[in-house]
Amino acid sequence: MLRFLRDDDFDALVAAANEAFSDYLVSMSMTAPQLREICARRGVVLELSPAAFDGKRIVAYTLNALGTWNGVPSAYDGGTGVVPSHRRRGLARQLLETSFPALRARGARQMVLEVLEKNERAVPLYRALGFELTRRLHCWRYSGAAELDRDAVEIALDDAPLHFCDAAPSWQNAIEAVRRAGDDRRVIAVDGGYVIVHAATGDLAQLAVDPARRRRGIGTRLLRHAAAVAAKPLRIRNVELAAEPFFVAAGAELFATQLEMLRATLD
Repeated sequence: MLRFLRDDDFDALVAAANEAFSDYLVSMSMTAPQLREICARRGVVLELSPAAFDGKRIVAYTLNALGTWNGVPSAYDGGTGVVPSHRRRGLARQLLETSFPALRARGARQMVLEVLEKNERAVPLYRALGFELTRRLHCWRYSGAAELDRDAVEIALDDAPLHFCDAAPSWQNAIEAVRRAGDDRRVIAVDGGYVIVHAATGDLAQLAVDPARRRRGIGTRLLRHAAAVAAKPLRIRNVELAAEPFFVAAGAELFATQLEMLRATLD
């Protein structure tokens, strides 16, 4: 049976997500609060997210989100998973094809997603469904020096100098997503730069330095301060490849390369 999700399906969804990603290229395991936080931050709408059921068990799902992407009302694939026992049955394709008209009816004009570049099953499926590559993105893990910066101050999100960014953040790191995170976000600035970190999870959403003041150690100071605030290793997901020299120099570890893909119409 295939139907859209309800809130009372959430425990079954958590079980399905953990089973579906148990053998994933990048290891993932989530509790219910962690998955709820991810859904909230990404803007997932359960009633627009279809799932395939085997009895009461969810065996495949797509978590669809709504928002704005590059100024266009858009949908986002916040996570698609199929449990190992039900793969190669066309379920992921069915879920996405079911999603398109429902999302279009809610005002979305296009759909964006990220997929691991090495996912040899998913990438061809997305291409076949009309998704095209927009850019490659890196995912980093930082477990290096953590040090509070004496000159750092916490600021309101609306006061962050977003114009320091050279490129548009990915969906899950965009300001819209940061706003949805609520009290979990910390926006920290030093003279010449800022960083946004989700302290509870260690996810670093944005880090940017004034172009006129780069290569002076400001970015490294912000990275170390964010690590101290989170008190855990940082995850920096889906950032532009151009940031590679900075993260390499800072001692971060590259753990994945993702493809950002766009379906320019939901017709």
